[in-house]
Amino acid sequence: MALLSPGSVTVLVTGGAGYIGSHVVKALGEAGYRVATYDNLSTGHDWAVLYGDLVVGDLEDKGRLREAFHLYRPQAVMHFAAHIMVPESVKNPLKYYRNNTVNAVNLLEVSLDFEVETFIFSSTAAVYGIPREIPIGEGAPLEPINPYGQSKVLVERILADCAQAYPFRYVSLRYFNVGGADSQARIGQVSPEPTHLITRALKTALGQIDRLEIYGTDYPTPDGTCIRDYIQVDDLARAHVLALKYLLAGGQSRVFNCGYGHGYSVREVVEKAKEVTGVDFPVVEGGRREGDPPALVADTGRIRRELDWHPQWDDLGYIIKTAWEWEKRWSTR
Repeated sequence: MALLSPGSVTVLVTGGAGYIGSHVVKALGEAGYRVATYDNLSTGHDWAVLYGDLVVGDLEDKGRLREAFHLYRPQAVMHFAAHIMVPESVKNPLKYYRNNTVNAVNLLEVSLDFEVETFIFSSTAAVYGIPREIPIGEGAPLEPINPYGQSKVLVERILADCAQAYPFRYVSLRYFNVGGADSQARIGQVSPEPTHLITRALKTALGQIDRLEIYGTDYPTPDGTCIRDYIQVDDLARAHVLALKYLLAGGQSRVFNCGYGHGYSVREVVEKAKEVTGVDFPVVEGGRREGDPPALVADTGRIRRELDWHPQWDDLGYIIKTAWEWEKRWSTR
């Protein structure tokens, strides 16, 4: 199959005004693709859409969604729009199944009605639950321990069924811990109640949070704190562009882990954040949070081999530095 030139391909990006989606919209625009973002702006921001058009709409509004498809006639869809707060998913599971799973079905139905055969899904390492082996390969059992992870597993299974039933191919990208921001600090993570370690550390350095709490110091790891695989958001965005090229060239449906294949402990992240910011912010040690595995590290061999993806920003200092520049800029808005 001949590869279409980027300028002849329109990509509809749901959730493209959010943190990861906006970085992917930027990467698509820089690569020459035509982009249309569909976002209800519940957590996203119109200023974060740096390329293409923005359609404000909700995925449960199939009429509005059809209008967007009719107007832009996309050749591909990238689906980011979802709720992502794990504790909230435990307290309000139906909210997550409705938005993350049912609304994904709405999007798939409209995509198929408009004969879109190329689909890229924003998934998560939460589908693995507490892994049996480290690093985690794509073939590991899917055993999520919360409704958020389960809502993503359900969509992955629906995608696999669609690929069997229709002329339809997809790539599901399972993210590990995403961090950092645009190198020019134009866009980054915005959250009124951040749960991510790097973001909370930086907000503590800025004095917006009184102290940073470490959850658990007695894990079976070298320094007793959890280990996580952090990936810089621009490297993750580039993985989406490569996945799109792969599908447009005729690639078959596939699942890929998105991480760097090695991890950092909570203590290591905290020390690096202090080094980057130059602020010795207060840190307190607390007990473990329920359901936190000791380590989550991706096996990234498949994405490196099959998509020829090679990270450019595999450096914790750079990840934190870009996030820090963004946090400082955002705090003055």
